[in-house]
Amino acid sequence: MTARVDRGAAARRSGRRAEALAVIWLMAKGYRILGFRLRTPQAEIDILALRGPVLAVVEVKQRGTLEAALEAVTPDQRDRLRRAGLALAAGRRGLKDCTVRLDLIALAPRHPPRHVPNAWPDH
Repeated sequence: MTARVDRGAAARRSGRRAEALAVIWLMAKGYRILGFRLRTPQAEIDILALRGPVLAVVEVKQRGTLEAALEAVTPDQRDRLRRAGLALAAGRRGLKDCTVRLDLIALAPRHPPRHVPNAWPDH
């Protein structure tokens, strides 16, 4: 294997571990996990979680700092994630009345996960 292929495989493994840790973190906070790595026509959603009337579309980013994690999600990606969450909510009877929110779980070395609810408020 080439070094590039090895780096890509390592990044995918690291991303899956980060997402699994984020799921555990959200469950401990009382969220019900509805989906994990969901592919939709609009975007791939890392985690779809429900708590009360809030449907959280959760993006998981592993970076050196919270700021770097927030900046890693582009405005275009945020728009696609928001559209994906709204489409999923509209298509499921039990979710139609939910508020769709974009959350971030930021993971950094030697720090606990950081959950940022409503990380990118809708304008």
